[in-house]
This record gives sequence, structure tokens and C-alpha cells, in this order.
Amino acid sequence: MSIPKAPEGYNTVNSFIITEDAPGMISFLTTVFRAQAIPEAHTLDDDGLILHSELKVGDSTVMVAERKPDWPFTPSLLQVYVDDLDATLASAIGLGATVVTAPTEFFGDRLSRVVDPWSNLWWIYQHSGEAPEWVDSATDWGDVSLDNEDASWAAEASPELVYIHDTLLTTMKGLGR
Repeated sequence: MSIPKAPEGYNTVNSFIITEDAPGMISFLTTVFRAQAIPEAHTLDDDGLILHSELKVGDSTVMVAERKPDWPFTPSLLQVYVDDLDATLASAIGLGATVVTAPTEFFGDRLSRVVDPWSNLWWIYQHSGEAPEWVDSATDWGDVSLDNEDASWAAEASPELVYIHDTLLTTMKGLGR
């Protein structure tokens, strides 16, 4: 499979956060994830709201814009890898984020989830450097039948996977409310 060409500094998929208080979100990203703002991409609309801004988080570009009064609320769901999960969580909590999934072992990595003050849900991972357990799995997904209750993923799930699943379901029901 060929990878589509993207401009230097961009990935095939780049996240875009539409939020209230875009300057606050930009400050959150720079503090928690050490994002670097790209000043030449910063654009104000006629109403003075941020129409477009770009920040580099590691090797990824995150775009942020201010939600207009007549636009619907649209929380973002984002995944980010960090070198120090505990320090990242402490920084996020210090800026008003709420931990919804405490640090948990997840396929050899550590995962935590937070909801930031703008109701965006972040999956924050600290990678162990090892290949995930499922990469070498001999599971034949073609044999899984959703018609059989016993074929549910939860039938043999670890307590950690059940916790990760349940905290997501609980969080998603109340996101943005």
C-alpha cells in the first residue's frame, strides 16, 4: 500500500480541534504536550476568533480553531504518545483535566485517558518499546461470530481491559454535558 504524499511536517491524518477558548486549548497543548506553535499558520477570522492555528506535537500537526456561536459542540477524541505518562498526567490535571482512566497496562504499554477542560477526550500512551502482544497473536478474526454471546470480546477479557472499556463507556455518555 502506498502512503499518500503530504507536505513536510504533516501526516496522512492530522487532527483538528474545534473548541471554545481556542487560546486556552493552545496553552493546554503547549504546556501538557510541549506543543510548538507554528506562528505563520495562526489566522484570525473577521470576528476576531481563531479561524486556524497549527501546533507541532512530536511529529504530528494539531490544528485548533475557535467554535463559532452557531456551530455545534464537537468534542475531539485524540490519541497521543508521551515519554513520561505520570508527568504528563500531572501537568494535565494541573490545568483542569479530569482523569477518566487511571494509568493501566494495555498490551505492554501504559494507557490513561483524560478529559480536558474543553471536553476533548485524550488517550495518552507511554509506549514500552516492545511490539504489542496482539502483533504476534494467532487469533483468526474470521472465526469470531457476533451472533454468539460467548464470542464477545469480554468473555475472556482481563480486569484491565474491562476497566478500560467501562471507563470509556461511562465517559462517552457524559462528554460535553
